[in-house]
Amino acid sequence: MKGLQSVLLLVVSNCFMFFAWYGNLKFQSLPAFSKLSLPLIILLSWLVAGFEYSFMIPANRIGYVGNGGPFNLWQLKVIQEAVSLTIFTILTLLCFKNEHFRINHLIGFALLVLAVYFLFKK
Repeated sequence: MKGLQSVLLLVVSNCFMFFAWYGNLKFQSLPAFSKLSLPLIILLSWLVAGFEYSFMIPANRIGYVGNGGPFNLWQLKVIQEAVSLTIFTILTLLCFKNEHFRINHLIGFALLVLAVYFLFKK
């Protein structure tokens, strides 16, 4: 149960991360947003990133074996990267219609799945 909780919190965290990092690219065409200075855009991104950390920190604490969770640090990191790329792919395809998913992306993700496999292998 703690493993599922941890992964679900990572999913939410990565949704916020996507918009903290790439939201400025999506919304730059909006008239009000396009007039903002870069320092203000950075500040807004950090505000969104604060929500990311509000989910990321509990995900790591709940999931970590030292706190009764099922994952060691290596496993937590690889799970985070796999979740991050999955959320990134989904939100990119939904929000940025000019971006396309290609076979090389699929191959790279398959290699990451192999990384997860090897890190969980005893």
